[in-house]
Amino acid sequence: MKLLRSTLYMLLLILASACTTTLSTTSSKSVKEVSLKSQQKSLFQQQSGKIYFTILQLNDVYEIAPIQGGKYGGMARVESLHKELLTENPNTLLVLAGDFLNPSLLGTLKVDGERIRGKQMIEVMNAMNFDLVVFGNHEFDLSYEQLQGRINESKFDWISSNVFHNLGGKNHYFHKVQEGKKEALHDSYIQEFYKNGKAFKVGFITACIDSNPRSYVSYSNALVEIERSYNEIKDKVDLVIGLTHLQIEKDREVAKLLPNVPLIMGGHEHTNNYEDIDGVKIAKADANAKTVYIHRFEYDPVTKKVNLKSELRTIDSSIPEDTEVKQVVNKWQNILNMKVTEVVDSPYKIIYKTVEPLDARDTPIRSVQTNMGNIIAKSMSYAYNDEVDCSFVNGGSVRIDDVLKGEINSVDIFRVLPYGGSVLKVKLKGSLLKEVLDFGLRASGKGAYLQHYKISQNSDKQWLINNQLIHSEKIYTIATTDYLLKGFDIPVLKETNPNVISVYKPKTNELAEDIRRAVIKFLQNQ
Repeated sequence: MKLLRSTLYMLLLILASACTTTLSTTSSKSVKEVSLKSQQKSLFQQQSGKIYFTILQLNDVYEIAPIQGGKYGGMARVESLHKELLTENPNTLLVLAGDFLNPSLLGTLKVDGERIRGKQMIEVMNAMNFDLVVFGNHEFDLSYEQLQGRINESKFDWISSNVFHNLGGKNHYFHKVQEGKKEALHDSYIQEFYKNGKAFKVGFITACIDSNPRSYVSYSNALVEIERSYNEIKDKVDLVIGLTHLQIEKDREVAKLLPNVPLIMGGHEHTNNYEDIDGVKIAKADANAKTVYIHRFEYDPVTKKVNLKSELRTIDSSIPEDTEVKQVVNKWQNILNMKVTEVVDSPYKIIYKTVEPLDARDTPIRSVQTNMGNIIAKSMSYAYNDEVDCSFVNGGSVRIDDVLKGEINSVDIFRVLPYGGSVLKVKLKGSLLKEVLDFGLRASGKGAYLQHYKISQNSDKQWLINNQLIHSEKIYTIATTDYLLKGFDIPVLKETNPNVISVYKPKTNELAEDIRRAVIKFLQNQ
């Protein structure tokens, strides 16, 4: 497809005797000329003097296969829709508004001794002929080496205006290396469409939320940089569109800042949303391709007027799976199934049906007690027949960044807790327990925030276990994870701390030996 587009572009250049100008900070690519006959299914009544193009928008996609028992999502289904839209109008772009390399259960698994870390997503997206993506905060969950590897493997374009590679205290654009050639990523992008031998140019600008501090990443002001990008590109194109990964409040600020941008396709929030800010539309689809947005544009080159019709499409079993993409998905799913069955039998058997959605999104589970966090903590106590005084787990161990609802299977729990680990039974002094709980509370918004069971505070902010004040000299029996007892998130919580009296480590095949097995068993018995 991309070779065909490139070939047609060259032919059109020769026929039109035209030349194109690209910014040094702007990527440019071409698509074949509009055929009005191919657009008869379009929602617009075609007019010969106008330009028509379509954008298929995804955001926050971590799973390549259908989720929720196969009911929703699935990149092979998205590709079928993509091909349908290309038939409707060859001037169709496939874009993703950030967050796709992490988190995922597959990404945590090892193949040939190396964690997958988004390889599966890049391979699937290459097979789908994605056109353009932007960075989301979860892309920076990867190490620099891992992220660079994924960028190099990608066949689509990336843009970034306010996120830079911090190298030795100096900011550099991230880059892509292909066939031995290093090329810097750009902070904007130009897409060219053709009609009657004339080019119509659409520019894309972006900004990313600065919520994931990493030593190799440097963030600059999102509003300042996206406005700069807009000013640099606006006179080079006919139309500018936003493709961002920001909180909705910040997208609204962008809309007010740039009133001539008709559409901002956003990410970060995981629930679909569409709103109008003084004529600027902001669109976000549901995470994991449960839904996608189809944006159909009509542009009048004489009046410069833009008409936009946006359609939220549910991706479910009514959409067939594209055969080629499904083969790639199945390759990776076979690896996943092999790894999961090492821990549990029948990984896709339904184990639980939610009464209300289980909230495992990053922001809440790292800042407030959620129902998903409560289930995990209860399961840890359950693994020891509730013979512990309390239990807790760091919110950062929950990696799905999504909401679970409806029928839940074992694979879903692996997605929630991809790293696994064992549940330990620890005896410690009340003084240390209070210190640990204080640290977790101060860590609100970070991974060290604790999801807990049988723990509360009174009106004086004193800690209670089973509604009783914690006594400093009393010995308490708690259930926590092997990860936490290494002091990674809470430095004082180490086995070597003199206030840790004893540690019981479960044996192989005990329920507590894998926290995911404990959660699965607990839910099965509810």
